[in-house]
Amino acid sequence: MRIPFIQKKRRVTPPVLIASSFLVTILVGTLLLKLPFATTTPITWIDALFTATSATTVTGLSVFDIASTLTLFGEIVLLVLIQIGGVGLMAFAVALLLILGRKVGMKNRIFLQESFSQHAIGGTVKFLRSILTFVFLTEGIAFILLSCFWVPEFGWKHGLYYSVFHVVSAFNNAGFSLFADNLIGFAGNLPVTLILSSLFIIGGLGFTVVMDIVTKRSTKQWSLHTKMMIAGTLTINLLATFLLFVLEYHNMKTIGTMSLGDKALTSYFQAVTPRTAGFNMVAIGDMEDSSLLLTLLLMFIGGGSASTASGIKLTTFIVIVVATLAYFRGMTEPHLFKRTIKTEIIFRSLAIAVVSSMLVFTAFFLLTVTEQIPFLPLLIETVSAFGTVGLSVGITGDLSPAGEWILCIVMFLGRIGPLTLFFMLIRPKKESFKYSYDRVHTG
Repeated sequence: MRIPFIQKKRRVTPPVLIASSFLVTILVGTLLLKLPFATTTPITWIDALFTATSATTVTGLSVFDIASTLTLFGEIVLLVLIQIGGVGLMAFAVALLLILGRKVGMKNRIFLQESFSQHAIGGTVKFLRSILTFVFLTEGIAFILLSCFWVPEFGWKHGLYYSVFHVVSAFNNAGFSLFADNLIGFAGNLPVTLILSSLFIIGGLGFTVVMDIVTKRSTKQWSLHTKMMIAGTLTINLLATFLLFVLEYHNMKTIGTMSLGDKALTSYFQAVTPRTAGFNMVAIGDMEDSSLLLTLLLMFIGGGSASTASGIKLTTFIVIVVATLAYFRGMTEPHLFKRTIKTEIIFRSLAIAVVSSMLVFTAFFLLTVTEQIPFLPLLIETVSAFGTVGLSVGITGDLSPAGEWILCIVMFLGRIGPLTLFFMLIRPKKESFKYSYDRVHTG
């Protein structure tokens, strides 16, 4: 006899597992940051939750000064949350199974396939090994290089610690800094600028792109995704650098007083950091409104898929632009690098852009109700949270508890991706029939 309320176990899907792993990490991080010896002065539960969420989603927004509020233990907790949030808790869990010599089951392989946007299950474990090797090798090299400059300046103890903290924060696109003014004090510093910017650019490209570049001998063998990411990253970074250089050239509060070389270097850093890195070498609130508008766009676009970055993703933006241009040219299918982009990818890109826009608008609307903060700073904070960027004009500490809750949700959804939430809540439905066509007037 079948008992009605006992049903067959529902399979846990990869999107649910991804979201759950982030939630578990955030909750554990919140509890650890609330411990008395994690902070120099007591913090509220919502502040602990906000900070844990910001670290796990590798955002970088903070309601208090990290260096003066967190103890060494608290900073280490923050660092671990950043590293886990950048690569993924389940990826580390599978890696632990490998270290212990345990077999990686099919469920874990499917999860890895989903997490790192692989086309097939085969080779996912090998791919994970390559990723983790690349992550720690890259961070290790950057740590040695940065230490060469910071140890002489800060001494062995602080120089090494600052280096490891900022390297992990940069590679994972977190933007947390142990300096009160973030990296403003290093504006025009060539080694610091190049090391940290290289880290968050590489981290933001996506692991699939990095592995493609490393394993393929010729650029002709690169996938369309890799070609789009490399070409798109170079184009958008160069264009943003030029625009910020021109827009901020005479701004005495930002780069106006710098030498020509330092102006160019700082403009470059501020152009690439909105792609979800979150560090800043000029005060964001002192930038021109036109520069802030450009920064908003860059934060919304974000980095690459299966990377430490968020946003709608650069490839999503490129697909929409290419599809739009194809429509104006009268083409039935868009082409790029002698490859055709599937209609399914175009629909997915449009869905991501629309859902993300709705999320940002809804959160921003709610914040205008709960907060007594000017329009533009609040919009920057909202888009920064969605893109898990961490750039702010300094209003994060002024948010009400309701505002912190709203941004926590935005950071979480921005990291896992709005479509992941929809795939968790909505079951795909295949239609076995078609309705007749009718005309709709648009434009």
